Amino acid sequence: MILVPGWMWQRGAVSRGVSAGLAAGAFFGAFVLVEATSWVGAAVVFVVLGPFYGVRVARRMDRIWPEAKRMDPVDRATVVRATRRGEAIEDPRLAPAVVAYVGALRRAAEEDRLRRWVVPLVTAFAVALAVYDTVMSTPGETVASWLVVVLLLADLMWWPRSRARLLARADRAETSARRVTDVG
Repeated sequence: MILVPGWMWQRGAVSRGVSAGLAAGAFFGAFVLVEATSWVGAAVVFVVLGPFYGVRVARRMDRIWPEAKRMDPVDRATVVRATRRGEAIEDPRLAPAVVAYVGALRRAAEEDRLRRWVVPLVTAFAVALAVYDTVMSTPGETVASWLVVVLLLADLMWWPRSRARLLARADRAETSARRVTDVG
Protein backbone atom coordinates (compact mmCIF):
# COMPACT_ATOMS: atom_id res chain seq x y z
CA MET A 1 0.00 0.00 0.00
CA ILE A 2 2.72 2.46 0.92
CA LEU A 3 4.77 1.58 -2.13
CA VAL A 4 1.85 1.82 -4.56
CA PRO A 5 2.42 4.87 -6.80
CA GLY A 6 -0.26 7.35 -7.78
CA TRP A 7 -0.63 6.10 -11.35
CA MET A 8 -1.73 2.68 -10.10
CA TRP A 9 -4.58 4.25 -8.14
CA GLN A 10 -5.95 5.63 -11.40
CA ARG A 11 -6.78 2.07 -12.40
CA GLY A 12 -9.52 -0.23 -11.20
CA ALA A 13 -8.93 -2.95 -8.61
CA VAL A 14 -8.39 -5.66 -11.23
CA SER A 15 -5.93 -3.55 -13.21
CA ARG A 16 -4.04 -2.62 -10.02
CA GLY A 17 -3.82 -6.30 -9.10
CA VAL A 18 -2.63 -7.28 -12.56
CA SER A 19 0.04 -4.53 -12.55
CA ALA A 20 1.37 -5.51 -9.12
CA GLY A 21 1.18 -9.21 -9.95
CA LEU A 22 3.02 -8.85 -13.24
CA ALA A 23 5.80 -6.87 -11.57
CA ALA A 24 6.20 -9.36 -8.70
CA GLY A 25 5.98 -12.39 -10.98
CA ALA A 26 8.58 -10.99 -13.39
CA PHE A 27 10.91 -9.95 -10.55
CA PHE A 28 10.88 -13.29 -8.74
CA GLY A 29 10.77 -15.26 -11.98
CA ALA A 30 14.00 -13.51 -12.96
CA PHE A 31 15.59 -14.70 -9.71
CA VAL A 32 14.62 -18.28 -10.50
CA LEU A 33 16.04 -17.88 -14.00
CA VAL A 34 19.36 -16.56 -12.64
CA GLU A 35 19.60 -19.19 -9.92
CA ALA A 36 18.35 -22.29 -11.67
CA THR A 37 18.76 -21.23 -15.32
CA SER A 38 15.33 -22.74 -15.84
CA TRP A 39 12.83 -21.00 -18.07
CA VAL A 40 10.19 -23.49 -16.92
CA GLY A 41 10.86 -22.68 -13.25
CA ALA A 42 10.76 -18.95 -13.98
CA ALA A 43 7.46 -19.38 -15.85
CA VAL A 44 5.96 -21.37 -12.98
CA VAL A 45 6.99 -18.71 -10.46
CA PHE A 46 5.58 -16.00 -12.74
CA VAL A 47 2.27 -17.83 -13.26
CA VAL A 48 1.79 -18.84 -9.60
CA LEU A 49 3.23 -15.86 -7.72
CA GLY A 50 1.96 -13.13 -10.06
CA PRO A 51 -1.78 -13.71 -9.56
CA PHE A 52 -1.35 -14.51 -5.85
CA TYR A 53 0.54 -11.29 -5.17
CA GLY A 54 -1.70 -9.22 -7.45
CA VAL A 55 -4.86 -10.33 -5.66
CA ARG A 56 -3.23 -9.69 -2.28
CA VAL A 57 -2.17 -6.15 -3.22
CA ALA A 58 -5.55 -5.23 -4.72
CA ARG A 59 -7.44 -6.58 -1.70
CA ARG A 60 -5.16 -4.81 0.78
CA MET A 61 -5.50 -1.52 -1.10
CA ASP A 62 -9.30 -1.81 -1.00
CA ARG A 63 -9.33 -2.83 2.66
CA ILE A 64 -7.04 -0.09 3.93
CA TRP A 65 -8.57 2.77 1.94
CA PRO A 66 -12.20 1.74 1.28
CA GLU A 67 -13.21 5.31 0.37
CA ALA A 68 -11.16 4.95 -2.81
CA LYS A 69 -13.78 2.64 -4.32
CA ARG A 70 -16.32 5.46 -4.41
CA MET A 71 -13.97 7.94 -6.07
CA ASP A 72 -13.39 8.75 -9.69
CA PRO A 73 -10.08 7.15 -10.81
CA VAL A 74 -8.56 10.50 -11.82
CA ASP A 75 -9.53 12.07 -8.46
CA ARG A 76 -8.14 9.07 -6.62
CA ALA A 77 -4.79 9.37 -8.41
CA THR A 78 -4.76 13.14 -7.80
CA VAL A 79 -5.28 12.63 -4.06
CA VAL A 80 -2.54 10.00 -3.89
CA ARG A 81 -0.01 12.09 -5.83
CA ALA A 82 -0.63 15.26 -3.82
CA THR A 83 -0.50 13.40 -0.52
CA ARG A 84 2.67 11.46 -1.35
CA ARG A 85 4.35 14.72 -2.41
CA GLY A 86 3.12 16.62 0.64
CA GLU A 87 1.33 19.17 -1.54
CA ALA A 88 -1.87 21.05 -0.91
CA ILE A 89 -4.83 19.66 -2.80
CA GLU A 90 -6.16 22.20 -5.26
CA ASP A 91 -9.72 20.89 -5.42
CA PRO A 92 -11.46 21.50 -2.05
CA ARG A 93 -13.92 18.65 -2.61
CA LEU A 94 -10.93 16.24 -2.51
CA ALA A 95 -9.67 17.46 0.89
CA PRO A 96 -11.63 14.82 2.87
CA ALA A 97 -10.17 12.14 0.60
CA VAL A 98 -6.66 13.37 1.42
CA VAL A 99 -7.41 13.04 5.14
CA ALA A 100 -8.80 9.53 4.59
CA TYR A 101 -5.80 8.50 2.47
CA VAL A 102 -3.35 9.76 5.09
CA GLY A 103 -5.20 7.64 7.65
CA ALA A 104 -4.85 4.67 5.31
CA LEU A 105 -1.12 5.30 4.94
CA ARG A 106 -0.74 5.42 8.71
CA ARG A 107 -2.65 2.15 9.12
CA ALA A 108 -0.52 0.50 6.44
CA ALA A 109 2.68 1.78 8.07
CA GLU A 110 1.56 0.43 11.43
CA GLU A 111 0.72 -2.98 9.96
CA ASP A 112 4.10 -3.04 8.23
CA ARG A 113 5.88 -1.96 11.41
CA LEU A 114 4.41 -4.92 13.27
CA ARG A 115 5.90 -7.27 10.64
CA ARG A 116 9.30 -5.58 10.28
CA TRP A 117 10.96 -7.90 12.81
CA VAL A 118 10.91 -10.55 10.09
CA VAL A 119 13.27 -8.62 7.78
CA PRO A 120 16.42 -8.78 9.98
CA LEU A 121 15.73 -12.46 10.66
CA VAL A 122 15.33 -13.24 6.96
CA THR A 123 18.43 -11.15 6.19
CA ALA A 124 20.50 -13.18 8.66
CA PHE A 125 19.31 -16.42 7.05
CA ALA A 126 19.97 -15.00 3.58
CA VAL A 127 23.55 -14.10 4.53
CA ALA A 128 24.13 -17.62 5.89
CA LEU A 129 22.66 -19.15 2.74
CA ALA A 130 24.72 -16.85 0.50
CA VAL A 131 27.92 -17.85 2.29
CA TYR A 132 26.98 -21.51 1.95
CA ASP A 133 26.12 -21.05 -1.74
CA THR A 134 29.42 -19.28 -2.34
CA VAL A 135 31.28 -22.33 -1.06
CA MET A 136 29.04 -25.18 -2.18
CA SER A 137 26.79 -24.12 -5.07
CA THR A 138 26.78 -23.11 -8.69
CA PRO A 139 27.63 -19.57 -9.76
CA GLY A 140 23.96 -18.87 -10.58
CA GLU A 141 22.83 -19.85 -7.10
CA THR A 142 25.64 -17.79 -5.57
CA VAL A 143 24.71 -14.69 -7.58
CA ALA A 144 21.01 -15.07 -6.75
CA SER A 145 21.76 -15.53 -3.06
CA TRP A 146 23.95 -12.45 -2.85
CA LEU A 147 21.39 -10.41 -4.81
CA VAL A 148 18.79 -11.34 -2.20
CA VAL A 149 21.20 -10.26 0.56
CA VAL A 150 21.83 -6.93 -1.16
CA LEU A 151 18.09 -6.32 -1.58
CA LEU A 152 17.36 -7.19 2.03
CA LEU A 153 20.19 -4.97 3.31
CA ALA A 154 18.93 -2.13 1.12
CA ASP A 155 15.47 -2.67 2.56
CA LEU A 156 16.83 -2.52 6.10
CA MET A 157 18.64 0.76 5.45
CA TRP A 158 16.37 2.49 2.95
CA TRP A 159 12.82 1.59 3.87
CA PRO A 160 12.49 3.05 7.41
CA ARG A 161 13.80 6.46 6.29
CA SER A 162 11.74 6.43 3.12
CA ARG A 163 8.58 5.54 5.04
CA ALA A 164 9.25 8.32 7.56
CA ARG A 165 9.71 10.88 4.76
CA LEU A 166 6.52 9.72 3.06
CA LEU A 167 4.53 9.98 6.29
CA ALA A 168 5.97 13.45 6.98
CA ARG A 169 4.89 14.62 3.52
CA ALA A 170 1.48 13.04 4.08
CA ASP A 171 1.17 14.93 7.37
CA ARG A 172 1.82 18.20 5.51
CA ALA A 173 -0.82 17.34 2.93
CA GLU A 174 -3.29 16.41 5.67
CA THR A 175 -2.68 19.69 7.53
CA SER A 176 -3.33 21.59 4.33
CA ALA A 177 -6.46 19.55 3.56
CA ARG A 178 -7.83 20.09 7.07
CA ARG A 179 -7.38 23.85 6.63
CA VAL A 180 -9.41 23.68 3.43
CA THR A 181 -12.20 21.69 5.09
CA ASP A 182 -12.23 24.00 8.15
CA VAL A 183 -12.58 27.09 5.93
CA GLY A 184 -15.15 25.53 3.60
